[in-house]
Amino acid sequence: MSLYKLPTAFLLLAIAAGCAENEHTDTAVNKTDTLATVVPADNRDNLPAQQTATPDTVHKLKTYSNTRFRGVVAERIAPNKFRITGEGQIFEASFSWYVEDGHNELKSGFATTDAGAPEWGSFDFTIDSVTKQRPNSTLHLVLYETSAKDGSRQYELPIPLY
Repeated sequence: MSLYKLPTAFLLLAIAAGCAENEHTDTAVNKTDTLATVVPADNRDNLPAQQTATPDTVHKLKTYSNTRFRGVVAERIAPNKFRITGEGQIFEASFSWYVEDGHNELKSGFATTDAGAPEWGSFDFTIDSVTKQRPNSTLHLVLYETSAKDGSRQYELPIPLY
């Protein structure tokens, strides 16, 4: 065997040995409109039935989280009214929010949790009379904590409304 073929042969043996030790598990994916469930190959017969989701139910199932907010859900309860629920780890239990369309802030306010940091407190509030100014825009709700130091917005959590 020539000197140049020896490293190539060693490399091929190392790759073959690595492939032989790797156990590959086959999985099936059952996709709904926004949810995917990974199911082991030996449990494929027990897949849930396909679900059809309307735009309103899709938003009910989607949760949003970041460092200061978790499990946040925006539920459309009327054409221009939303119920926002979740938990926050917020200094002095008070946080702010605004609704924007990508260009302008259309509405703003504040809400409170039932416990201040370092505890996680629950919140539940509604936003009423939210309408698009531009038909092709997407409304986003943004939750944030105001800095006690300089008043800047911190830990912004954007949530698409419609």
